[in-house]
Amino acid sequence: MQPARPSDLEPWIEVRFDRAGGPGGQNVNKVNTRVTLVFDFQACALLTDAERARIGRRLAARLTHDGRLRVVAQQERSQRANRSRAAARLLELLAAAVRVPRTRRATRPTVASQRRRLAAKKRRGEIKRERRGRGD
Repeated sequence: MQPARPSDLEPWIEVRFDRAGGPGGQNVNKVNTRVTLVFDFQACALLTDAERARIGRRLAARLTHDGRLRVVAQQERSQRANRSRAAARLLELLAAAVRVPRTRRATRPTVASQRRRLAAKKRRGEIKRERRGRGD
């Protein structure tokens, strides 16, 4: 999945505005600056089945009861700023969720690293042996 902009996802995004909490005086009491984006990733044609499954698994805590992804932004004082912040966060979450981690390939320690490790263990043992009291 490589949507460059939130506008690519617009057909599947529902936007809601509410009153934000916290300080802000009259602005908070009068203006709906809190933005909630609800993304229906199950219906999104830009995603493969594997990506949908990965999003559902990795972002399960952010899903609504009907299985849509929910992102909220209310830090800014303006609706426009919160909307762009929420859209950016949605793209970040989707990019992180659909990323397939590289499989780890088991490797063996090199001969030189094994020798260095054993030499360090020998040195440490010598130090401890020297600390022991001599039984007179």
